[in-house]
Amino acid sequence: MLTSKQRAQLRGMASLEECIVWIGKGGITDNVIVQVQDALKARELVKGKVLDNSLLTAREALEALAERCLAEPVQSIGSKFVLYKENRNLSADKKIKLVK
Repeated sequence: MLTSKQRAQLRGMASLEECIVWIGKGGITDNVIVQVQDALKARELVKGKVLDNSLLTAREALEALAERCLAEPVQSIGSKFVLYKENRNLSADKKIKLVK
């Protein structure tokens, strides 16, 4: 579980990132889940966007992806959302070092 300070840290980091996941009218498909899981393994922090033609809100997409990918929901604002999952397989030099 993330603390409020850790969430704030991740929100700040995500503000500089580009969206790499888009949820369209097809919703959350198996391909989207695989894409998010791969991105979380590589980056630990993933920013996505729900397109206008989607039937889901950003909050719904965030919660569904967090549950299916076993990730932490960080933020949902407007049509964008941010997910975080610590990659425990990385060596000592983690991509993201969270505040305590």
